Amino acid sequence: VQLQASGGGLVQAGDSLRLSCRASGSTPIKYGMGWFRQAPGKEREFVAAFSWTGSSTYYADSVKGRFTVSRDNAKNTVYLQMNSLKPEDTAVYYCAARSAYRTPLSSEGSYDYWGQGTLVTVSS
Repeated sequence: VQLQASGGGLVQAGDSLRLSCRASGSTPIKYGMGWFRQAPGKEREFVAAFSWTGSSTYYADSVKGRFTVSRDNAKNTVYLQMNSLKPEDTAVYYCAARSAYRTPLSSEGSYDYWGQGTLVTVSS
């Protein structure tokens, strides 16, 4: 299983950006997929995730109402739509996948596979 994240870039505060995470080698989008981010000098933190069945989504409080996860099974791709971006959203964003049912969704330890990360920079 390989995850390829893309879509990062430099934007201004208030702009939108959509990240993509394409899975290859298997069909991990049938697994619970999640997004994490790591800001400079900080630990990696949970952003959003699908439930194990994919029927529900969960978000960190800091992004709730601004970010949305979605998926395209035909393309083996999950997306993170980020609206109303703020300078504090600046980070390297990682997609991740779980190969088994594990909780909590917000824990890095629940995920087996990780993408390489894509940098999002939001200027004020």
